[in-house]
Amino acid sequence: MSDPIVYGFPRSTFVNIIRLILTHKDVAYSFHDLEPVMGKPDHLALHPFNRVPIFKHGDLTVYETSAIATYVDEAFDGARLTPKDARARARMNQWISAVNSYYYPYMIYHVTHERLVYPELGIASDEEVVAHALPKVENALAVAERQLGHGENFLLGPELTIADFYLLPATFAFSLTAEGQSMYPKFPAFCRWRERMDNLPATQKVRAAVPRLPIEHAREWANSHRPKY
Repeated sequence: MSDPIVYGFPRSTFVNIIRLILTHKDVAYSFHDLEPVMGKPDHLALHPFNRVPIFKHGDLTVYETSAIATYVDEAFDGARLTPKDARARARMNQWISAVNSYYYPYMIYHVTHERLVYPELGIASDEEVVAHALPKVENALAVAERQLGHGENFLLGPELTIADFYLLPATFAFSLTAEGQSMYPKFPAFCRWRERMDNLPATQKVRAAVPRLPIEHAREWANSHRPKY
């Protein structure tokens, strides 16, 4: 069977979750950049809800990050990232859901878009959106700090899991904002976790492969994605 293909645009948080997992497991794959066709028929034929990533392996095509991550961990050799214990799996899935619901929306949609993505395209930041998000981001970081504050290396304890790779890309993007740089030092256990994650060979390899070019199709996000208060 041929190597799998990851479809998406380079700076996508969720695309990079999958790229990190594949790289950590030492799975050879190719990346197909959808930036020129985002929201167009070629993209929608792969993902009818106009999102990324999409994953293709042989005759299997699947979208939704959690489904892809589970498949990759089960279908390929390499370091196992899903706990065998049912309770630990429940905690891992709780973290995945928390990233989707409480970390990613406020760190990325609310702050990173306003501070990085839109200004790169000449679109002014909406300060109300940022201000609304910051208390929610701080609360989310406090939750991570409590989890990591018992001397454990990773979110579930001593072993790296999918949950850690879920949290990493959103927290990396937020670290590039002034708000992230100001907020992170308040959470030392979380910062130690970030350092461990940043030093992983997979993290360094994926980041080196991702160009930080403006996200051109994000011009539409100012209308379709921007929160309203």
